[in-house]
Amino acid sequence: MADERGRERRPWIAHYPEGIAWEIDVDLTPVHERVLARTKAIPDASALDFLGAKTKYGELGRQIEAMAGALQHRYGVKRGTRVALLLPNTPFYVVAYYAVLRAGGTVVNCNPLYSLPELQHILANSGADVMVTLDIRTVFEKAETLARTGQIKQLIVGHFPRVLPAVKGLLFRLAKRKDLADIRHSPVATKITDFHKLVSLGLSAEAVPVNPESDVAVQQYTGGTTGIPKGAMLSHANVSANIGQLSAWAGHLFEAPSKVAAVLPFFHIFSMTACMNLPLAGGAEVVMLPRFELKAFLALMSRTKANVLIAVPTLVLALAKAGEHAKVALGAVEIVISGGAPLVAELRDRWAKVSSARIAEGYGLTEASPVVCVAALTRESKPGSVGYPIPATDLRFIDVDTGEEVPLGERGEIQVKGPQVMLGYYSDPEATRASFTDGWLRTGDVGYVDEEGYVFIVDRIKDLIISSGFNVYPRVIEEALMSHPAVDEVSVIGVPDEYRGEAPVAFIKLRDSETVSELELRKFLSTQLNRMEMPKEIIFKDSLPKTMIGKLSKKELRVEYQDRVNSDEPA
Repeated sequence: MADERGRERRPWIAHYPEGIAWEIDVDLTPVHERVLARTKAIPDASALDFLGAKTKYGELGRQIEAMAGALQHRYGVKRGTRVALLLPNTPFYVVAYYAVLRAGGTVVNCNPLYSLPELQHILANSGADVMVTLDIRTVFEKAETLARTGQIKQLIVGHFPRVLPAVKGLLFRLAKRKDLADIRHSPVATKITDFHKLVSLGLSAEAVPVNPESDVAVQQYTGGTTGIPKGAMLSHANVSANIGQLSAWAGHLFEAPSKVAAVLPFFHIFSMTACMNLPLAGGAEVVMLPRFELKAFLALMSRTKANVLIAVPTLVLALAKAGEHAKVALGAVEIVISGGAPLVAELRDRWAKVSSARIAEGYGLTEASPVVCVAALTRESKPGSVGYPIPATDLRFIDVDTGEEVPLGERGEIQVKGPQVMLGYYSDPEATRASFTDGWLRTGDVGYVDEEGYVFIVDRIKDLIISSGFNVYPRVIEEALMSHPAVDEVSVIGVPDEYRGEAPVAFIKLRDSETVSELELRKFLSTQLNRMEMPKEIIFKDSLPKTMIGKLSKKELRVEYQDRVNSDEPA
């Protein structure tokens, strides 16, 4: 129970939406047990919709159990065995994910767009030697190389046309045969087993007692501040707790008859939790695409009438740009939950022109399974805020210079406590120690909480620019530039500067058919930014680099700028 002192430093408790409590009993039942229980309770309800091919809850449960049995009896998967998933959003991913957990193993998510060196690092670090993938050539070739060079001993490969509706599957085999890998003639054919064949064996899975609080369910790799992927160990309790916390926050939103649109990739922690675990544990239907294509996504939304959309700002922007086409397709959407990056006010205004659905911004990180804060789903939030800490989640704000907790309203590093916080980084005690202070997870983000409990993110500590001794936050500059009607996207980095030590540089993508000069932008910014915040340079680009889920990525811009400096080219 929170004492009075605790309530004073947790202003959000008094301002929570009606009917939601901060102090809750968090259900730590492993997620695969929760989903399998749902498959027995509502066997005839639709669990998955993949491009029109439906999978009922009962059938999903049967496939999970059969694959779990195969993993145990054919591959020796047991408590703690790491199994890698190299898959886009397909039914293969859903079945494999819960089957690994049911067999007692640990899921190691692999992004199909990762380079071979990145995948090799993840596999070497995790020790996973069994991988589940599919026969789409662009994905399979990476898995094939990993098997050929010995990083992977066994491959379980799904045949993509098999999970499509019958007619689409036939057409895919005929018209897009070149997109499929020739599995039979692969140099690692002896290491390959067909996914469907394993399921059809119908092997029974043996019960595996797990300790929810100490056994690792998911080993999720994150670049962190160093750029070298580290394996965040998320226990069964961590993963399940975040589902319970979000269920308490969302009420019945993720239960039947809701339909949740899943276009963000399941191998990303945000989608894994919000697009898959949360709705399937609640009995909702997950409608999915293997990748985002605007025309296909709008068709999906029109056909399925999905009412819940999990998004990132770049997805919101793409839909807003679609105008009238999006307005019709998004007619059934009730709520959009956006995370992964800041959602600027200008983008909210553009969204309002195509949909009346409320956008609730959230905040989280891989190491917290991932959700930490979410805006209220039943009322508007304060502009610029990421909402409140979710139930059973505690925050404090620490001065980045003194290490002392700052008063209400002042900026500091956000630190988190809660049942969703990771165990640590796999085989990296030094990084684990550096990520915690007195049991609090250090997020690396600077923010503050106001007197009503609303949390605001200012910027990443690693992105902070020290200019002439003053703190300059790139996000402040980015939001100012985004308020200009000609600007479509912007990313600001800090670069070395002889006079100021560091100075901001802004990379900008303009909206289609819009033009604006650097001088005009500087005049526009002069009323919004102080002298230290004014960009040293403004660089116009046709596109800005993004991560797999659509977050703007500064890493590539830093490299590009340094290359320009090294080559003495004008930026």
